[in-house]
Amino acid sequence: MDTHKQQDWQPQRYDRFAMQRQRAARDLLAAVPDLDARQIEDLGCGSGLSTALLLERWPEALATGVDNSAAMLSAARERVPGATFVQENIANRLAGDCVDLLFANASLHWVEGHLHLLPRLIRRLNPGGVLALQMPNNSDEPSHSLMEEVAARPAYAPYRPHSSEVRQRLESIDAYFDCLATQDCELRIWETRYLHELDDAAAIAAWFASTALKPYLDALPTPMRDAFLADYIAAIGACYRPRANGNVLLAMPRLFIVAQRRG
Repeated sequence: MDTHKQQDWQPQRYDRFAMQRQRAARDLLAAVPDLDARQIEDLGCGSGLSTALLLERWPEALATGVDNSAAMLSAARERVPGATFVQENIANRLAGDCVDLLFANASLHWVEGHLHLLPRLIRRLNPGGVLALQMPNNSDEPSHSLMEEVAARPAYAPYRPHSSEVRQRLESIDAYFDCLATQDCELRIWETRYLHELDDAAAIAAWFASTALKPYLDALPTPMRDAFLADYIAAIGACYRPRANGNVLLAMPRLFIVAQRRG
């Protein structure tokens, strides 16, 4: 009998779209004001793509990457030997020594109740320190709504993952603003809608197979995963039609927050 279990993240699959994924990380980094960042934490560092960008800007900083995936951390240590990497849930990084920069690129939305963690992250900053984060705000895009639709079909419904296992829907932009506006910080908040040109619907599925689609696949018995992917690709293929050059456009709205502690 096949028994499913949670699979570790796959850095090779994730990094297939490294250039596209780095667009948002670079934009977030560019929005961080000038500061003498000596202590940096990269929360949800993954395979080290964002950690490498941080050390490009602050090569003398002590950078610590935090992630709960052993496979991702192994790839990160190879990519960025000058940083320290810790296997830990980023929700546990709410206490400890103060730092100059907390950087969370496409990671906090995986943490249940993350909105209420933000003030505690602000309190981990040194005076003048910065909390910089971005999260995909695409729960209502076809790429994501169709995950739930396919998972609810009779063949797959018995294996649907628990809501706590899938990525979290973001709160409203107003909720994030109100949460941080009363903190002792200068706050910037905005949303950018990225358009990624990909080969076809199968490429969209490959993009999300290493992120939002992963809990749905992990929950299935192994023999059913290919069928689920095929059904998902067929569903999104009806929504993401080929453009004039034959490729498709994947829309990816992302929410950005940069908060600098006063002092």
